[in-house]
Amino acid sequence: MSDARYDAIVIGAGANGLVAAHYLARAGKRVVVFEQQAAENPAFDIGWVPSQIIKDLGLNSHGLQINQPDPWITIPLSGGGTLELSREVRQASDAIRRVSPRDAAQWPEFCARMHTLAGVLEKLYLVAPPDIETRNPRELARIAGLGLYVRRLGKQAVIDLARILPMSIAELLDDWFENDALKGALGAVGVWHLKQGPRSGGTAFNFLHHHVGSPPGVFRPPMSNVTSTLLKVPGVEIRRGQDACPASIPSLGVITGPRGDLVEAPLVLSSIDPRRTFELFKDELDPEFVRAIDNIKCRGVVARGTVMLDAPPTYANWCFAPSLEFLERAYDNAKYGRLSESPYVEIQRANGRVEIHVQYVPFTGTLDTGPRLRERVARIINVQPDQLELSTPDGWDDNPTQGNLYHGELTLDQILFMRPVPGWSRYRTPIEGLYLCGSGTHPGGGIPGAAGRNAAREIV
Repeated sequence: MSDARYDAIVIGAGANGLVAAHYLARAGKRVVVFEQQAAENPAFDIGWVPSQIIKDLGLNSHGLQINQPDPWITIPLSGGGTLELSREVRQASDAIRRVSPRDAAQWPEFCARMHTLAGVLEKLYLVAPPDIETRNPRELARIAGLGLYVRRLGKQAVIDLARILPMSIAELLDDWFENDALKGALGAVGVWHLKQGPRSGGTAFNFLHHHVGSPPGVFRPPMSNVTSTLLKVPGVEIRRGQDACPASIPSLGVITGPRGDLVEAPLVLSSIDPRRTFELFKDELDPEFVRAIDNIKCRGVVARGTVMLDAPPTYANWCFAPSLEFLERAYDNAKYGRLSESPYVEIQRANGRVEIHVQYVPFTGTLDTGPRLRERVARIINVQPDQLELSTPDGWDDNPTQGNLYHGELTLDQILFMRPVPGWSRYRTPIEGLYLCGSGTHPGGGIPGAAGRNAAREIV
């Protein structure tokens, strides 16, 4: 069955797919979105939502909620009590002074310098990645403008940019602080969604990536209902409960439904991960391109879910990562494909919903880790195992490759013009009319909607 009513088809109704769909609709195209999940996922999105998306799509008028707790993190201390870090830098310094006067003195400068570097990444993330092979005067001017922007930040910023991005988060934090609990809580975000430990090179970049869009001194991205809000914005058709995949070359469109119906359109945007997108085309594409796609690191290590409590906790976010050494030991198990004996756990609360982030839970291709994982997490956060609902990398509903929610790890060899693969970083693909717009493209996961906006702008 053929249906040629559409100008564009988007695969996947996550934040990136929906943002891309709405930007194309604003450009006058008739768009349909196919989503394999029949029911909406109630989980909150984690990450900075660019203000340009909020304004362009009028999300505030459709019920957008961005959760920005204060304090932004609660850290249990080994001797009892907690360390609560406020969103206000001076107030956070006062709290840190109770555990380390030296660290309290360092905190304001650390916050300012990390925020400056995150600002550089923010400028990079709001546009397509730089084309390093270009001869286009406009693109060359854009690259030169970025260099000039960095230079104007001053000598210290230039040094920090060159020195810190390839560092491990452990090296960076050891340079600045002495308290184990503080370093553990900061270091945890440096390994988010990475099958790496805090002493692995490049984890300082991951730390900065997740700081983009946050104010100075807040080193956790906000939670929001951006995907749910985008579903309320009129202008695109959404078909739920219909799995779709790009149709075979040369007839572009998508194949959907149990009967394999063909829905045609001159444009197809895939927000699913690159390795799944090209699964059907391996025999028709250049072998070098196929090899590069197959070599994308997609090693999922994160379990997420909810905690069912009789009453919401009094704190907003709670992080159990008592030291950098604790994180490194937790990673040691995952490095060899084993479930961590004592995983890193973080509880995140937003609008009465208590969500949980657990790492390191490696993808194994089986579903036997669930019961053991619940027991270990329950022991750490002092609840009963039956109070936890967890989805592991082996059982994610949308089946990302190897359970990686970011569709590819945010390592230095998989960012900017190397994401998803070198030579194909600007959302186009070797298949005419097929584009990528998901987290597997620039700027990566953890920034809901940014890749979708960039992809749609490239198309328009």
